[in-house]
Amino acid sequence: MISILKRFLPFLGTVIAFLVHVLIEDDIEHPEAEDTYYSYFLYFFLSATFIIGGVSFFLKNFRAKLEHSGPFWGGVGVVVAIIDIAIGKYALLPVLFFPKYDNILAMFFEGYDIILKCIWHSTKLLVLGFVYGSVIGFITGVFLGFSKKFNYWVNPYIKLIGPIPATIWIPISLTIFPTPFGASVFIVALSVWFSVALMTSSAIQSVPKAYFEVSRTLGASGAFQVFRVGIPAAMPSIFLGVFYGIINAFLALMTAEMFGAKYGIGWYISWQKAMLVYSGVYAGIIVIAVYCMLILTLLFKFRDKILNWQKGTLKW
Repeated sequence: MISILKRFLPFLGTVIAFLVHVLIEDDIEHPEAEDTYYSYFLYFFLSATFIIGGVSFFLKNFRAKLEHSGPFWGGVGVVVAIIDIAIGKYALLPVLFFPKYDNILAMFFEGYDIILKCIWHSTKLLVLGFVYGSVIGFITGVFLGFSKKFNYWVNPYIKLIGPIPATIWIPISLTIFPTPFGASVFIVALSVWFSVALMTSSAIQSVPKAYFEVSRTLGASGAFQVFRVGIPAAMPSIFLGVFYGIINAFLALMTAEMFGAKYGIGWYISWQKAMLVYSGVYAGIIVIAVYCMLILTLLFKFRDKILNWQKGTLKW
């Protein structure tokens, strides 16, 4: 019985949110949206969570996962209901800065075209900046880790420039690059470069010397020691640098788009804030949160595939 309850807790949490929404009227201070978008949202999740709970009776592995995650998602429904009560039903916070759910969801349904265009623009900036920054950072880190001369001449400059937040360079990059797009790509790449270079060089320098001595004894060439010994052994820390880099890239991206960009999620949030449309600000924040979560999930999946050989030696 407890097992079944855990699997249906997401449905029960959604029921609580639905009852709060239906039984308590919204405060009259909130402007009305063109449609009851939040109701549609709740109808969808009521159906989805009930179907998921029913499917769990037939799939054993899925049932175990749902029993584990069910209480959390049930709690999410309760939190959503509490926020609805505080903001939408009783307006305990200023209505201008804390809109109700219907007005936030309206930004997605009524302004989806501009949001999609901003997502596409941010994606281009993020992908280009991340690729340039991670590739250059990886190459820099490899040279720092394996070459004493390179480390001697370059490492002091990296220690001087790297810790400076990439967004500090926005005014300079806007004067160097002919377009705001190019300047934004540079800022994102710079924010990724330092994290990847630092973690790559540190990881390579931390590889036990015994690995290289054994490979050298067996006749391994210098290239073999770099690409088949040093870099694979340093991969876990390299991926950690990549994760730090993508988080820094998001911060740099949002800031860079607020200066001179015509589109992008950062520009969208700044634009909505300037117009005092805080429902649009929250819509942009939701997009960023979901977008970042999806990218990090994909990176974790990619890491798990690349580092599949470590399973059994590390706790995942």
